[in-house]
Amino acid sequence: MIARRTLLIAPLLAACSVLPDRPYVETRRFPLDPRRTGAPRSGRGRRTLLVRTLRAGAGMDTRNLRTVRPDGTEFLDFYAEWAAPPAEAAEQALRRWLLDSRLFSAILAPGSRVTPDFVLEGDLTRLAAVQGEGVARAELTMLLVDERQGSRLVGQMVSSGSAPLAGGTAEPTPEQAAEAMGAALGNALASLEQALARFS
Repeated sequence: MIARRTLLIAPLLAACSVLPDRPYVETRRFPLDPRRTGAPRSGRGRRTLLVRTLRAGAGMDTRNLRTVRPDGTEFLDFYAEWAAPPAEAAEQALRRWLLDSRLFSAILAPGSRVTPDFVLEGDLTRLAAVQGEGVARAELTMLLVDERQGSRLVGQMVSSGSAPLAGGTAEPTPEQAAEAMGAALGNALASLEQALARFS
């Protein structure tokens, strides 16, 4: 009886001793935190702006860094990702950018008790390193509603930005891709700021 138990336990112990074929690779995380260069605008706007939650467009709901290869296929790096979901990080960057722009007297968040003059909402529709072009690209698709005129739609904006990849058209490292995508998002925010200037 004892010998039989030994025979049954031995294969189980052997199975537990199998080691994984691949070594452990630590996932690297990068902040998506573009900052404006130069001094902010002088003066302060008179209107208030409510910025609603920025949604993730198609394919933008993953944290993995995205590269579009020269043949058009998309590569998601499972060992390099954003520190936060990209739409969430882009929303925080958008709020900070608009505060620094001084276009509006206040940038409000959902749940605020203040009645806004304008409401801004939209989607992060693109954020990728485009290897074949040697650039990173970012895109925001936004709607602006005038609450003073019965929630009338007054603006439909597609704000795009690009920035060069440090390695040109060579396959970018995660550091190069993250840096370029952050700069591209900053340029997209600058484009959006220009579009909003006439409503402040």
